[in-house]
Amino acid sequence: MNEIDKIRHSLAHLLAMAALEYDPKAQLGIGPVIENGFYYDIKFSEPFSDNTLPQLEKRMRELAKEHLGFKRIPVSALDARGQFEGQPFKLDLINDLEAKGEDITLYSTGDEFIDLCRGGHVENTSEIPANAFKLSHIAGAYWKGSEKNAMLTRIYGLAFETAEQLESYEQRQLEAKQNDHRVLAEKLDLFTISNDVGKGLPLWLPNGAYVRKQLEDFIYRKEDSAGYQYVYTPVLTHKRLYEQSGHLSHYRDDMYSPIEIEGDEYFLRPMNCPHHHQIFKHRPHSYRDLPMRLAESGLVHRFERSGVLTGLIRARCFTQNDAHIYCAQDSLGDELIKILELFDDVYSTFDIKDYWFRLSLPDFENGEKFGDIEDRKTWETATAAARQALETFGAKYVEGGGEAAFYGPKIDVQIRNVNGKEDTIATVQVDFYSAKRFDLSFDDAHGNKARPVIIHRAIMGSFERFFAFITEQYGGKYPTWLSPTQAVVLPVSDKHMDYAKSVEANLRAAGVRVNTDTQGQLGKRIRQSKESKIPYILVVGDKEVDNNDLSVDSRDAGKLGNMTTADLAGRIKKEISSYK
Repeated sequence: MNEIDKIRHSLAHLLAMAALEYDPKAQLGIGPVIENGFYYDIKFSEPFSDNTLPQLEKRMRELAKEHLGFKRIPVSALDARGQFEGQPFKLDLINDLEAKGEDITLYSTGDEFIDLCRGGHVENTSEIPANAFKLSHIAGAYWKGSEKNAMLTRIYGLAFETAEQLESYEQRQLEAKQNDHRVLAEKLDLFTISNDVGKGLPLWLPNGAYVRKQLEDFIYRKEDSAGYQYVYTPVLTHKRLYEQSGHLSHYRDDMYSPIEIEGDEYFLRPMNCPHHHQIFKHRPHSYRDLPMRLAESGLVHRFERSGVLTGLIRARCFTQNDAHIYCAQDSLGDELIKILELFDDVYSTFDIKDYWFRLSLPDFENGEKFGDIEDRKTWETATAAARQALETFGAKYVEGGGEAAFYGPKIDVQIRNVNGKEDTIATVQVDFYSAKRFDLSFDDAHGNKARPVIIHRAIMGSFERFFAFITEQYGGKYPTWLSPTQAVVLPVSDKHMDYAKSVEANLRAAGVRVNTDTQGQLGKRIRQSKESKIPYILVVGDKEVDNNDLSVDSRDAGKLGNMTTADLAGRIKKEISSYK
C-alpha cells in the first residue's frame, strides 16, 4: 500500500473512533480506502446528518495530534468475536473470514480503539497531514450492497498529501458540479424526470431531443458507410427467447416483472442481442454472406434500484447504439480492428481523447467460473483474439479480472468523467457461446456447417449515457453542428424587428438553426443568450440596418465585428461540415 493510501486508511480508523465517541451505541461496518479518500459505513443509534461532520472532523484532528500508534494483532475467530460483541457487522465479517479460511487480524489505534482490519497504516498518527483531509458528505449504503440488509450511513472523507492538493481537488469538484449534466439539463432545457411518469424514465425536451437526434444520425451515417445494416425489433418479447439466451438465468434481477398475455409471459427486453440472433437465423447463410453486421438504435429496459439512478447515466430505460457482427472465426481479428478504428473515428469527432480500453476477463485465479462457455480453451481463444486486435491496433489498454460477460471477454472503453472517476462508456464483447445456444450456422467454403463468432458492440454505448458524457465534457457548449440553436438574432428595439426577421429568414434558408428574441431589455437578452451557450449572438440596430449586415459575437471566438448574413451563413456551414 502506498503512503497516501496508508494515510487514508488510518483516517478511516480515526473516523470510527470519533464516531464511537459521538455515539457509543453506533455499530461499525467497513472503512476502506477509495480514490481520493476513504469512507466508513456506520449504523448510528439516532438519526445522523451531515451537520455533525464538522464535529467529527474536529475530533479526528485532535486524535491525530495525540501521536497514536497502530499495532497489528493476529487473533482467532473466537477471540475476534469476543472483541466485537455487540457489533453485528463486524461479527458478520468475521464469519466470512472464517468460512474462507483466511487469517483474522485486528489493529489497535493507541490504547483504546481496536478494529477488524487487514492493515496498511502509518506508523503514527503524527504522520497524517493536519490540513489535508476533510469529511465531505454522507450517503445511505446497504450492508454488503444488498437492499435486503440494514441501511447504514456512509461517511465520506477526502485525504491528500498537502492542503494545496485538497483545495485543488475541491475546486475541480465544484466545477464538476456546475457541469453535471443534470444541472445543465435544467439550465438548457435538455430533459426532465417526472414523478408521474416514474423514476429513471427521462422525458427528452426539444433541445435535448435535437442533440440526441444529431447523435443518432451521425452514428447511422458512420455505420452505414462501414457496412452495417439497420434493423428494428420489438421491446416486448416472449420469455422463451430469454430462457434460450440465458438472460433469465443470469440477469433476471435486472429485468422487470413479466407481463401475462393470453396465458404466456412476456418481458420488456433488457438487451437486443437475442432479437438480432433471430434475424440472422431467419434464412440460411453462406460464408460469402459474412461478416453480417446488424445494427439498431434499440430501446431497452433494465431494473435499476432507485438509489443508483443518476439522470441519463443510470436510467431505467435507454437506447443502445447496438450492433452484432456475425463472422467466421478467421476474420474475428480483422472485425475487431475495424471496430477499434470506428471508435477512434467517432471519438475524435467529439474531441474525446483521454480514453483507454480494458480487456475484461474472468477472474480465474480467484475461482471465477467461465459462464456458460463449455471450456476454458474457448475463453482463451476469444481472449487471444481480443488481445491481439488491441495490440495490432496499438491501443492503450489494461486487463481486468472479474469483469467479463457470461458469454465471453469484453473490450470496455474506459474514461474519466468530470468528477475524475473512471467510467465505462462503451463496450465490445466477443461471443463464442450464443451461436450454439441459438443453433446459428453458415455453410463454409467446403459446404460444411460452421458456427459464426458473434461480436456485440456499442460505439456510443447508450445514447443517454453518451449524451450525458459529452454534455458534461463540453460544459453545455455543444459544437455548432450539435447546438439546438446555432444563432439568435437580437433587435435593439422594435423598429429593428422587420430587419431581424429578414435576417432570421435568410439564415434559415441557408440551413442555420436560428430564432429571434425580443423579450426584455437588450442587455438581459444578451446575458440570457450567453447563459444558454448559443454559438452566435447577432445584434441588429440602426447601423446594421443601414449597412445590411450583423454585429456578430461568437461564443468560442469572441466578438467578430460586423459581417453580412451570407458571410455568417458560410462560416457556420463550414464549421458544421468539418464534423460531418
